[in-house]
Amino acid sequence: MASEELQKDLEEVKVLLEKATRKRVRDALTAEKSKIETEIKNKMQQKSQKKAELLDNEKPAAVVAPITTGYTVKISNYGWDQSDKFVKIYITLTGVHQVPTENVQVHFTERSFDLLVKNLNGKSYSMIVNNLLKPISVEGSSKKVKTDTVLILCRKKVENTRWDYLTQVEKECKEKEKPSYDTETDPSEGLMNVLKKIYEDGDDDMKQTINKAWVESREKQAKGDTEF
Repeated sequence: MASEELQKDLEEVKVLLEKATRKRVRDALTAEKSKIETEIKNKMQQKSQKKAELLDNEKPAAVVAPITTGYTVKISNYGWDQSDKFVKIYITLTGVHQVPTENVQVHFTERSFDLLVKNLNGKSYSMIVNNLLKPISVEGSSKKVKTDTVLILCRKKVENTRWDYLTQVEKECKEKEKPSYDTETDPSEGLMNVLKKIYEDGDDDMKQTINKAWVESREKQAKGDTEF
């Protein structure tokens, strides 16, 4: 549901909550209010995350911040994007285009690759990526060395399929971060069900309270009054 619709639902719940006098009704409406507020908050976070991902995709060649472990430097930062046929990994290494071609080695398996750059400014650089999200074609994969950049081309075994993540581990980590509630649930439907149950189980006073609050909230919305 769009954030605008959720906001309207929240405003209506606030009106009903303001009019309700019965504790049971107020408790139910308060729970719905918290649920809708949580839904709005998570949708805003999802929008921010998508925006950040789009910005990252515009700059696939991330600046490398290597972690030095003795003589060999482990590459920890990289950028990646994809086409219908390839997953492309960009590694920025200043001066890499000046070393002999044989000093830049990449080994592929169906679900991994490792890069080794020898004798660049007196050091070696390595990067190992295991558990790729999907299988790749070893024969169709390759590397290209450009100015200050190593481009690794992993040929998708199944073309025209989208990779949402580079590795299986990244996918599992992201999925754990997702909220556990059902994001497809319509908050309006949940509110209606709660009010319906309270109405059916309630006495005459409770029914009168709900009817009055509902009518007043509808009239208020019809007049365009959304300030509470």
